Amino acid sequence: MRLTINYFLCLLIPMISYSQEIGDHLKYLKQKPPSIKPKIFAPDLISKKGVYEFGSVFNKDATEFFYGVNVKGKEEIRFSKLVGDSWSTPKTILKHERYGYNDPFLSPDENRLYFISQRTLDGLGDSKDYDIWYVEKMDDKWSDPINAGPNINTEGDEYYISFTNDGTMYFSSNKNGSNFDIYASKFIDGEFQKPVALSDSINTNNYEADVFVDPNESYIIFCANRPVGLGRGDLYISFKNNDGTWTKSINMGEKINTKGHELCPFVSKDGKYLFYTSNQDIYWVSAEIINSLKNKGN
Repeated sequence: MRLTINYFLCLLIPMISYSQEIGDHLKYLKQKPPSIKPKIFAPDLISKKGVYEFGSVFNKDATEFFYGVNVKGKEEIRFSKLVGDSWSTPKTILKHERYGYNDPFLSPDENRLYFISQRTLDGLGDSKDYDIWYVEKMDDKWSDPINAGPNINTEGDEYYISFTNDGTMYFSSNKNGSNFDIYASKFIDGEFQKPVALSDSINTNNYEADVFVDPNESYIIFCANRPVGLGRGDLYISFKNNDGTWTKSINMGEKINTKGHELCPFVSKDGKYLFYTSNQDIYWVSAEIINSLKNKGN
């Protein structure tokens, strides 16, 4: 009997490995993974010539993809998912005749899709400042847009969203009438708390926005426009120290940043890939580039 069981286990283990290999191949729109050299993500399918794509996010299984697209000056959010062994044709799931919707990001439980919009509270008036909104998953549909509330949104602009595992929201705002800074708001008893500005290791008198926080809060990546930068906007990174403080943020360098504008960072839930927008297309690169920068921020 033992011999028979071992025989079948020997047959089963390679089958499991093969199944996992096939599954991984189907993820990320079946694109060939990048190296430490960035490349355009899904050219001609997602990143198209003459079209501005930005703000991309995958679900934790890398089987659903949300991203923003600028269509004739107005932003909308598109979606594609893995069905069987094929990805669906991207379709628009959030748009409005008057307001733009962009910078999508999933909540930790993936039951909410957050985004930013100049939509008014009643959805009727002229565009206002950018607020953070979300829609809730209802079976195979999404709810009407819901404003994230006054603890988050102000009379200024609130940009881009990302979350830690415990639901703390990181975002940027120019609510104090100056350049954008990065804030964090804890999620307690179903409500976002008063946001706290990050330290001067992150925030300066310059522009800091489009922040991605590692779900374990071990590092953050964000867009900044600083005098010592390489272009219109560069990606910077900071790592969490053992005492809870942040290392001084550093430019992610010429492998990532160009003379143009780099923004909208996102790292896949498996920690393998960094996605971001550059030259109005979505790029991706091996997340090994993050590890290579870790010691430079100390």
